[in-house]
Amino acid sequence: MAIHLYDTAARAMREFVPIVPGHVGVYLCGATVQAPPHVGHIRSGVAFDVLRRWLLTRGFEVTFIRNVTDIDDKIIGRANDEGVPYWLVAMRNERAFSDAYDILGCLPPTYEPRATGHITEMVTLMQRLIDSGHAYELDGDVYFSVSSFADYGSLSRQRPDEVVASSDSEAKGKRDPRDFAMWKAAKAGEPSWPTPWGDGRPGWHIECSAMARKYLGPQFDIHGGGLDLIFPHHENEIAQSQAAGDPFANYWLHNAWVTTAGAKMSKSLGNSLLVSEVVQRVRPVDLRYYLVSVHYRSMLEFSDASVLEAGQAFRRIEGFIARALEFLGAELGQVGASRPAAFDAAMDDDLSVAEGCAVLHDCVRVGNAAIAGQDRASVADSLADVLGMLEVLGLHPSDWQAVGDDAGRTTAIIDELVQALLDQRQEARARKDFGAADAIRDALDAMGVRIEDTPTGARWTLDHSPTQGA
Repeated sequence: MAIHLYDTAARAMREFVPIVPGHVGVYLCGATVQAPPHVGHIRSGVAFDVLRRWLLTRGFEVTFIRNVTDIDDKIIGRANDEGVPYWLVAMRNERAFSDAYDILGCLPPTYEPRATGHITEMVTLMQRLIDSGHAYELDGDVYFSVSSFADYGSLSRQRPDEVVASSDSEAKGKRDPRDFAMWKAAKAGEPSWPTPWGDGRPGWHIECSAMARKYLGPQFDIHGGGLDLIFPHHENEIAQSQAAGDPFANYWLHNAWVTTAGAKMSKSLGNSLLVSEVVQRVRPVDLRYYLVSVHYRSMLEFSDASVLEAGQAFRRIEGFIARALEFLGAELGQVGASRPAAFDAAMDDDLSVAEGCAVLHDCVRVGNAAIAGQDRASVADSLADVLGMLEVLGLHPSDWQAVGDDAGRTTAIIDELVQALLDQRQEARARKDFGAADAIRDALDAMGVRIEDTPTGARWTLDHSPTQGA
């Protein structure tokens, strides 16, 4: 079955056909690193990580480029406020983004280019646009001439006369208030780089056109980013690249926002929830499950309660895996992976993960019933299907057991402490001191630890740690 994706440019589902058979080039607009990431920032990384995993599952080689915007007005402003170099602010927050991607299980990009490392490519592209009449220099600034590109507005479905003026519309001498800056002349105290038009620094849009071309070529398969980037950022990328003669991206994919109280999550609204803070309250794997279980084009209303609810649903999956492994007498590494056809069909349909998760939970229910019925073959089949689906979603247990963050270390300590109490309880039961055994059980229950006695020993669950065998 072919993969179909919703193309923002076409406003329709399209069958995905790569330019080069068997290979896919993906460019994802990454972080502007003026501050650490909140959950809204990281949703894009998680959503396109699922796309990448599905393409890999379907047998494609994937070149995945995710850029870093390490120079812009906000970064410079933050650096000036702190009295430090711009690059210190950029690097500190780039590391925070990398940590957030890692802790939420995103595969590392094939390459992660920084804007400041590609000034030469930007200058070359701007010169091509000036030579072809699509751009002009003005007092050290370089502007793209919007009126010179007839298809301007095609992605955002705006007519040229409806396009609002650019943020620097009052710049003296501009030919058209809609013209946007690709290069900004140096200002006193700001970082700058030499060009044929004088020292300066890049505008926001030129960097992605230049870097996408460098790493994926003049035409590539998929360009992704958040819904808020359609205009002006992606519209301007298209204009720059196509005016210079590059076909640019064949498919445009955009993920929806994460909202709080109905408003887009952003620092300006004061409702940001930093990833580093959220994962102190919930397990990273629960947060990833929460983010991936909703279709990437659907708005996602964030609350701690909704993440905890998602975590409870995911722990039911973990509980089945633990019971199935125990029933089969197998280790995780000994179990293969498969997937139901219904899950594959859902993923081929524009990554319909919500439908895929419904298949996943149905499979868990079937597997639990098979355990109760002592049906070894059905348990093995269900377990393989569940593991195969989790692998696609970046939720396979083997990917999360070796997390070396603080949460992982905390879980390991909890494991040891609870196990010590369970050992004491077992010793008390062995000497028929049932009062002491019940006291230990009651104390654990008061802390939120639930104990289930099975023929093979006590099993326990904790709200913020995975199901364990004892």
